[in-house]
Amino acid sequence: MPSYQYIAENSRGVRLAGVYEDVADAAHLEADLRKLGCRLLEAKPVERKEGGGGKRKIRPTEIVAFAYEFSGMFAAGLTVVRCLETLEEQASNEDLKSILNSVRRSIEAGASVASAFEPYRGVFGDFFLGMLEAGQTGGKLAETLRKAAEYYEKQLEVKTKVKGAFLYPAVVGLLCVCILTAIVIFVIPVFQRLYQQLHIELPWPTQILIGLSELFRHYFWIFPLLTGVVYWGWKRWRNHPGLRAVWDEAVLKLPTVGPLLEMMLVSRYIRTFAMMSSAGVGIVQALQQARQVCRNSVLNRIGEQIEQEIMTGGSLAQLLAEHPIFPPVIVQLAHAGEEAGLTAEMLTKGADYLDSAVQRRTAALLVKLEPMLSVIMGAAVGLILLGVYLPMFDYMSHIK
Repeated sequence: MPSYQYIAENSRGVRLAGVYEDVADAAHLEADLRKLGCRLLEAKPVERKEGGGGKRKIRPTEIVAFAYEFSGMFAAGLTVVRCLETLEEQASNEDLKSILNSVRRSIEAGASVASAFEPYRGVFGDFFLGMLEAGQTGGKLAETLRKAAEYYEKQLEVKTKVKGAFLYPAVVGLLCVCILTAIVIFVIPVFQRLYQQLHIELPWPTQILIGLSELFRHYFWIFPLLTGVVYWGWKRWRNHPGLRAVWDEAVLKLPTVGPLLEMMLVSRYIRTFAMMSSAGVGIVQALQQARQVCRNSVLNRIGEQIEQEIMTGGSLAQLLAEHPIFPPVIVQLAHAGEEAGLTAEMLTKGADYLDSAVQRRTAALLVKLEPMLSVIMGAAVGLILLGVYLPMFDYMSHIK
C-alpha cells in the first residue's frame, strides 16, 4: 500500500507533519488521524523506498542498538517523546531518522507507543510491536524494550554465525561455477575448431560439451531472462497460501539441511513465546505472537492446534509432546517449568540449547561439505577435460 506525507492539526491547534505508511488512500489516512484527535490539512503520496511494505534500508544491528538505547533512556526517567527526539538526533541512518520523527509526532498527537510504531511493523517486526503493546499495558515498557533488544540480538547472533559458517562453501561453489563457465565458453571452442580442421569423429561426451558451449555463447541472454522470470514469479507468488504451505513443508523435509532449519524454527518459536510470556502477555496471545513471528505454514498449523487445546485447559508440555517437531529437551523443560511455575525461564534455556545445537550441527555439516565440494569441483573439471581430450587421444592412436 502507498505512503503519504501529511500535515495535520491537533485539538490544541498545533500543526504536525510526518509520513504515514501502509494506508490505502487519503480517506483512510484522514480517518486514522481523526481517531488520534487530529484534523488532516494536507496529504500527498510519496514514493516508497526500495523494499516496499514499510521495509526500509535499516540493518538488524541498528534495530538492536535502537531498542537498547530506547530502553536505557526510558529506564533513566526520560519521557518517550524525549527518548525519540534524542535517538532521532543521534541516528545516522536517514530512513531510521525519518521513521523516528514520524513516530514521535504521532505520540505527540496523542497516539499510544504501540499504535505509533504500527505503520512500521515491516521494519521493526511483529515481536517488537507485541512487546511494546505488552510493556505499555503492563507498565513495564523499559523492561520489555530490553527484552526485545536481547531477543533480536540473539537472533542476529545465530543468523550471523550460520551465514559466516556457510561463507567458505559458497565462495568455493561460486569459484567452481566460474571456472567451469570459463572452460565451456573459452577453452572448448578452441578445441572445437581444431577437431573440425582434423576431421576427427567426436565421441558423445565431447559433442555434449560443444553443444553446451554453443548454447552459452549464442544464447547467453536466455539465462538472465530465466533468472529474472523465476525471481519475479517467486516474489509474486511466494506468499500464496497453497504454494507457501508446499514450499515450507518441502524445505523442512530436505536431507541434512531440513532438520537444521527445523531446529532454528522451533528455537525462534519457543524463544518468542518465552519472552512474550515473561513480559506479562497471556499464554494464548504469546503463542499466537510466536506463530506470527515464525511465518511458517507448518508451524502455523501446529501452533493453532496448540492454542485451541490450551484454551480448553490443556497442558503446554503435553501438547508440545504430541508434535514431533519439538525436540524431547523442549518438552521436558516445559514440563519442569510448569511444575515449578517457571515456564518462560525454562523454555528460554531450551531455546539457548537449540541455538547451540544449531551451531554445532552447522560446524559438523561444514566438516563434511568442504571436502565434498573439492571432490565435486575436481570431478567436474576432470570430466570436462576428459571430454575435451578424448578425440585427441583417439587421433594419436590412429597415427601410430
